[in-house]
Amino acid sequence: MNTNQSKNMAKYKVIIFDWDGTLVDSTARIVDSMQMAAAKVDMPKLTDHTIQQIIGLGLPEALRKLWPEISGEQLLEMRRLYSANFSIHSHVSADFFPQAHNFFEELQSLGYVLAVATGKTRKGLDEMLDGLAVREVFAITRCADETTSKPDPHMLEEILAELKLSSEQALMVGDTSFDLDMARAIDMDAVGMTHGAHKSEILVASGAKALCHSLNDLLNWIKENG
Repeated sequence: MNTNQSKNMAKYKVIIFDWDGTLVDSTARIVDSMQMAAAKVDMPKLTDHTIQQIIGLGLPEALRKLWPEISGEQLLEMRRLYSANFSIHSHVSADFFPQAHNFFEELQSLGYVLAVATGKTRKGLDEMLDGLAVREVFAITRCADETTSKPDPHMLEEILAELKLSSEQALMVGDTSFDLDMARAIDMDAVGMTHGAHKSEILVASGAKALCHSLNDLLNWIKENG
């Protein structure tokens, strides 16, 4: 069967990925960047695990969830410090999970359109797309600061509208309940990645159609089911 035939027969036309914890092993860098910012602003100390649970939300929403008492001034300073820490000051590495480039190439060869729906800021995502040299891999990307934070499905709806596709023609891939809840809100299939921020039982409770433990696992699942 040639690539065009495979594309025409495929259930999904677009694979939409979360970024942090799904494609990029950045959970520890996010936590480190947040802890450094919190210490600088004298915010109450939180555990690494607590901070890990908000990964996937837009930054303002994450900060308000972690520190409900945060003032407007503290929020602005925390946003500035966190962004600088993640981009420059944190010494914790953040790179693609293994086999990512081969994974992208194979999905594209099978005819899938690739997209990103992330809680990162546009500036943060653009820095990583350029730094990891993958800007051309993704046909469309959406960030929390240019639309609505997860788990609201607005960013998914925007991606579908631009591609002129229905939710049944898309698959969401994420590592948190926010990703999967966003997809479930518009009846979009979703797969949970277990190598990120949230535990498997949380992903299952949010409607994961399957759980995958690596990008190779995900590729095999898509070949069999997508």
